[in-house]
Amino acid sequence: MFATLPDALRLIVVPVFCWAAVRDVRTRRLPNRIWPPLYAFGALLLLWDAALLWPFAGLDGRWFLVRVAVSLLFVAPLGYAFWYLGAFGGADAKALIALAVVFPTFPSYEVAGLSLPVVETALGVFSLTVLTNTVLLGLAYPVGLAASNLVSGERSTTMFLARPVSTGSLPERHGRLFEDPEGTTRNGLDLDALRMYLRWRGLTLAALRADPDRLRDPESVTETFDPTDGGTHVGPATDGGTAIESDDAAGGGDGDDERIPDFDDPWAAERFLAEIDHGAYGTDAETLREGLEVVAGRETVRVSPGMPFVVPMAAGLVVSVTYGDALFALLGALGLV
Repeated sequence: MFATLPDALRLIVVPVFCWAAVRDVRTRRLPNRIWPPLYAFGALLLLWDAALLWPFAGLDGRWFLVRVAVSLLFVAPLGYAFWYLGAFGGADAKALIALAVVFPTFPSYEVAGLSLPVVETALGVFSLTVLTNTVLLGLAYPVGLAASNLVSGERSTTMFLARPVSTGSLPERHGRLFEDPEGTTRNGLDLDALRMYLRWRGLTLAALRADPDRLRDPESVTETFDPTDGGTHVGPATDGGTAIESDDAAGGGDGDDERIPDFDDPWAAERFLAEIDHGAYGTDAETLREGLEVVAGRETVRVSPGMPFVVPMAAGLVVSVTYGDALFALLGALGLV
C-alpha cells in the first residue's frame, strides 16, 4: 500500500507550500486566505486519524496523543512566539501553525519498495522535523549570499548579510538598507517603507535622486497619494511622478560632505508617518530620513535581501517527506542519539 488515505491526502499540502515559496520570493506577500483552509484540512485529517486509533488503548494510540499534543501545544505556539518576538513574519508564523496541524505525526509512504521518510525520530513529531530541517536549510542562505558576493568581487565583513546593488534598482527589490549616512547598520530603511513613501509623494526614485535639495524641504509636499503596502506587486513602482532632468544628476558622490539645510521635518518624514493609516514596517522618522539621504546620494548601496522563512520551510517539508529528519540523522552519525 502506498499510504493511508489521510497521509496520501496530506501530500496536497506540499505543492501549496511550494507555490507559497515562489510567490513569497517574488512579492514578499502571501494572502491570508490560504491558511484557514489548510487549518481546516489538517483538523479534518487529524480527526480521521483519531477515529482510526480510537479508543487509544494501545501503545500506538497513546503515542499518537503525545505527538499531537507536542505539535499543537508546542510547535504551533512556537510560530506565534517567533512572530511576537519579531523573528518571524506573520505569514511565516501562520505557515508553521498550518504544518503543526496538518503534520503532527510522521506520515508513511511506500515508493518502489522504499519506505519514506527514510529517517524518523524517536519522538515522531513530524512538524518538529520540518522545523529543524527548515532551520538547517535556512543556515545555508548566508553562505550562498557570501559566495555570490565573492563571485562578484565583493569582500567585506558584511558579505554574509548584505550585497551591493544599484540604487536605481531598489524599487524592484526586497529587504532593507544595510547602511545609513554614518556607515553600516542592521536597522536600515525597509525597502517596502521606501516604496510607501515614494507612492505617498507621487514620486519616482529617479525624481527624488535628481532633485534631493528641493524635495528634502517639507514644503515641497503638496498633493499626496495612497502609499499602498509598499509591495512590488501593487500597481506601478510609484503612484505618479516623472524623473526630473538636472545638471546635478543623482549619484555625484556619497553626499556625506554636503551641507544639508535644516528643516523642522526634513523630507516630511513625520508628516508621512502621521498621515498613513497603518505603520511602515517599524520605520520611524529618523530611519526614514537617514535612508532617504543614502538613496538620494549614492549610486550603489548595500542591501540585506533577507529570505522569507516560507522558502526554506517549503524545502524543509520536501526533505522531511522524502529523507526525513536531517538533524536526527546527523546526530546519529555522531553517536549522540
